[in-house]
Amino acid sequence: MTLTTAHLTVSLDGFVAGPDQTLEDPLGRGAEALHRWMFESDLEVDARWAKRILPPAGGAYVMGRNMYGPVRGEWSSYDGADGGPWRGWWGEDPPYHAPVFVLTHHEHEPIEMAGGTTFHFVTGGFGEALRLARAAGNGNVDIAGGASTVRQALAAGELDELTLDIAPVLLRAGERIFDGTVDVRLEPVEAEHSPWATHVRYAVSRPGGRD
Repeated sequence: MTLTTAHLTVSLDGFVAGPDQTLEDPLGRGAEALHRWMFESDLEVDARWAKRILPPAGGAYVMGRNMYGPVRGEWSSYDGADGGPWRGWWGEDPPYHAPVFVLTHHEHEPIEMAGGTTFHFVTGGFGEALRLARAAGNGNVDIAGGASTVRQALAAGELDELTLDIAPVLLRAGERIFDGTVDVRLEPVEAEHSPWATHVRYAVSRPGGRD
């Protein structure tokens, strides 16, 4: 059985990014605090859930253009820090080590990176990116973000599992994961807690529809 999954950190009021996202502050104002459980906690429970963010080898990823970088409009509108084309936030060896299909309205040649990561740019929409990602690996796909791309997966009825790391932070503005999403049913199947975050893995289905 193959799975389509997503794993995001959210605030108590449901935001995955704060307001005023910029190149210097890509998560938006105040949103760095969401991820303290990953970088400041020395607890085994948080370390265990952090390892789940990147699923086992053999699958592929789908991500939105905003997750890939700050570029808007044509790709030539922004160059990387070295003066060359933008190649993602993660340096020359991104953590994915698998094919990554990036949603965009503007065509771009694939970019091969160190460690086995190749970014492919898809102009045909979410459904096309998901089809390509499933065909590129063993059928397992992780929706790497951001919130809009996860909402598209939920609206399409294509997400099997959603993991949320709920941080004890209030952002009060920004981008919520569930805004505009079709009705979905989230059934908790696993949960653990630390002072830094509450980690919950949900099975996803649509009432009266796909289970």
